Amino acid sequence: MLTWLSRSNFDFPPLETALHEPNGLLAAGGDLNPQRLIRAYRHGCFPWYQEGQPLLWWSPDPRTVLFPAELHVSRSLAKCLRQQRFRVTIDQAFEEVIRACAAPRDYADGTWITSAMQKAYIELHRKGIAHSVEAWADGQLVGGLYGLAMGRLFFGESMFSRADNASKVAFVTLAQKLGHAGFALIDCQMPTQHLHSLGARAIPRSEFANYLRLYLDQQPALDWRSQADLPGLA
Repeated sequence: MLTWLSRSNFDFPPLETALHEPNGLLAAGGDLNPQRLIRAYRHGCFPWYQEGQPLLWWSPDPRTVLFPAELHVSRSLAKCLRQQRFRVTIDQAFEEVIRACAAPRDYADGTWITSAMQKAYIELHRKGIAHSVEAWADGQLVGGLYGLAMGRLFFGESMFSRADNASKVAFVTLAQKLGHAGFALIDCQMPTQHLHSLGARAIPRSEFANYLRLYLDQQPALDWRSQADLPGLA
């Protein structure tokens, strides 16, 4: 039976109680209070819903993740990085990035990044938990991504691209930076061909939960405030 959360109940049910169909649906209800969001990611779930739906919380099994050491950079992408076609920055345009990620896509109906979601993650950014990575060309924002950093884990949320390879360059540059800083993994949540091409793979939810226990409270060797401008590392 699906657990319904009240605004005063911040306790998520055990991950193993998530539904098999649809895969990973764990709970519904509650709100997007920053403290609830932090607790959700620490617990192993995340919000994902369409405008007009109740707030839904998910913990799919298996879970798609990318280990920095397994990052795959194709020959063409490596060439793009070496040529430095894009300037890559961190936390220079968080609100622009999340709005771009929420914009309509040719291949999708609507967006799950609702106005309430945007507001909630902007608040997490102001608290120093949510971060954006931006790719620029000729002074214009042409790609990027955003997610949350907790301990030695990065929880990716969404990415966008307005130029070939822009989001991939942002992702690869971030993944390499996280690897150097001792991050254990990047949570990619759901499988996509785009992410698999970069080296992401599926692991059992129980294994993902072990990574949460091991790395959520470890201090990474990375000061986000000092990473405004990132040269390509490939």
